Amino acid sequence: MLTKINHMKVAVVIPCFNVRGHIIRVLEKIPAIVDQIYIVDDACPEKTGQFIENSFDCSNITVLYNKNNQGVGGAVITGYKQAIIDDYDVVVKLDGDGQMDPHFISSLIRPILEGKADYVKGNRFFSLESLKTMPTVRKFGNAILSLVNKVSSGYWNIMDPTNGYTAIHKKTLRLLPLEKLDQRYFFESDLLFRLGTIRAVVRDAPMSAHYADEESGLNIGQTARRFPWLYLKAFFKRVFYTYYLRDFNRASIELLLASPLLLFGFSWGITQWIHSIETMEVASTGTVMLAVLPITIGFQMLLDAINFDISNTPVVPLQEYFLD
Repeated sequence: MLTKINHMKVAVVIPCFNVRGHIIRVLEKIPAIVDQIYIVDDACPEKTGQFIENSFDCSNITVLYNKNNQGVGGAVITGYKQAIIDDYDVVVKLDGDGQMDPHFISSLIRPILEGKADYVKGNRFFSLESLKTMPTVRKFGNAILSLVNKVSSGYWNIMDPTNGYTAIHKKTLRLLPLEKLDQRYFFESDLLFRLGTIRAVVRDAPMSAHYADEESGLNIGQTARRFPWLYLKAFFKRVFYTYYLRDFNRASIELLLASPLLLFGFSWGITQWIHSIETMEVASTGTVMLAVLPITIGFQMLLDAINFDISNTPVVPLQEYFLD
């Protein structure tokens, strides 16, 4: 059994929207290591908050209400803010639909309690056996999102970026601009981007998922239209913050040089290729090399910048830098 290290206090935030049929079973499974549970009723049509208040008489359960539906991200932020006010050391985010096993909380928070991470998230891709229970569409979508998220967030060491089973240390939570976080289904990905900008150490925790009769509120069509722009925006912001605003290194120089070299090489090559077709004249060796050389050098610089970025993943937790 996991014991508390340095007497850290643990809180759990559970966003609630149409989960009345599952929430009781979830609450009953939450382990004793948890000191406080925040139920966030996100303008739930089923009035889950009132249902919990009428069903439980526990001092460690607090129901918070959002007057208007803010989305899963907005509900979690409401819980985060209250946990900061109440000064809890570790804050876990757990869904109320029964897909996430509350018994996993002890394993999830262990790296934070041991001072090895600032933020820990579940990873359903670790075990091939557990993947069998995941719908094929979700497996494919999460695999694609994992690759895109690695590029946009800079956390090349993690998978399953949309996994909402997470734990965060209070010092890291206080450094995040909570008001700027996406309040809908991009919340987890946006949070990873923000964590990258403050150089927080993020780790995966292997877990299995449970799929039953719950319905996902994620609209695939809206996601396909909205997420690419958000990921692209996050990527350019991260590159600017990491390599030009807060630091300047060899990757900064290589990115500056690679772009114009590649642009010139391809532009020159295409222009000369079209000219050769129109005039039926074979391009000279010098003309060809004037296109090939910038492309080769630019591509090598780009590859080295990517290699540097992969090795630049944060390894020293913020817990060691910031005092309470």
